[in-house]
Amino acid sequence: MKVSIGTKIKNGPWGGGNLFAINLSNFLKSSGHKVVYDLDDRDIDLILITEPRRTSESSSFTHIDVQKYKKFINSNAIVVHRINECDERKNTNYVNKYLIYANRIADQTVYVSKWIMDLYLSQGINSTQNKVIYAGADEKIFFPSSTSRKKENKKFKICTHHWGDNWNKGFDTYLYLDSLLNNEFWKEKIEFTYIGKVNKNANFKNTKIIEPISGETLANELRKHDFYITGSINEPSGNHHIEAAQCGLPIMFIDSGGVSEYCKDFGIEYNLENFEQKLHEIINNFNNYQANMVNYPHTSTKMCTEYLELFNSLVENNTLDSNKSLSNSFSIEGIVYRITRNLRKNFSQF
Repeated sequence: MKVSIGTKIKNGPWGGGNLFAINLSNFLKSSGHKVVYDLDDRDIDLILITEPRRTSESSSFTHIDVQKYKKFINSNAIVVHRINECDERKNTNYVNKYLIYANRIADQTVYVSKWIMDLYLSQGINSTQNKVIYAGADEKIFFPSSTSRKKENKKFKICTHHWGDNWNKGFDTYLYLDSLLNNEFWKEKIEFTYIGKVNKNANFKNTKIIEPISGETLANELRKHDFYITGSINEPSGNHHIEAAQCGLPIMFIDSGGVSEYCKDFGIEYNLENFEQKLHEIINNFNNYQANMVNYPHTSTKMCTEYLELFNSLVENNTLDSNKSLSNSFSIEGIVYRITRNLRKNFSQF
């Protein structure tokens, strides 16, 4: 089949949505399918909307583009909408309504967690054809160290990493952890490293800061640490804790958003009120937590396999009449659209 993924893929550290598109593209291609990132071809079997907002740097087409493609070029194309964003994540007030509106053209909606699916269902999104497929990172890059790094009488090394610098990524937690390192007891017990973009209001005093990194460089850095912390709230899924878990790091996490669905059996839940207690607990039982990480299930292969199974099912069960695929293409509106589309395509080559 031919699949169009609506993402402008970026090189280097660029967030979980970008990594999703890369991993899924590679998997589909290795499985013998064709992948494109636009709507130029007339014979696209399935269109995956990943970011319908035209203002987003990662968007290669919007729901409006898809609607016109289906109306004037190929009405048989199946539309899947992947939702991994919401207002709650960054304290905005327009994302949910926009995605619910864009979702009207979707034949199938995929969510990255049950939490975000329930959120959108409660706000009025189409209640049919919804499915949760959990995210995963590339296990060829993010895998555990062959040996346990922790040695007796050595400090426990804690880390986190984020591409975005929004305060909700957990900076209140990270600053609290940073403040604990003013205490001689904790200073002799732990170290903390922050990898990625730092919020302008976060003034770290005792934390090692590393600029954003990705891929094997990031994985190698993660494996230098003992366990991981995420303070992210209202995160639909998040890729950061998945990458850490696949590298064998137990996770300290807050029960917020979809993160707990990924972490609940592979670390320890905390809040700022019981933080020190939970920090003691994970340190005192570190070997048990670490030993369990080999069972972490959320890999890119698992995720991509579920997407391919869904795509195959949708294409095989597509009962649309192929004879009507160009039924509107010879209307005046359709002719104008196709001329404009071809001009845009030709000029983009220069």
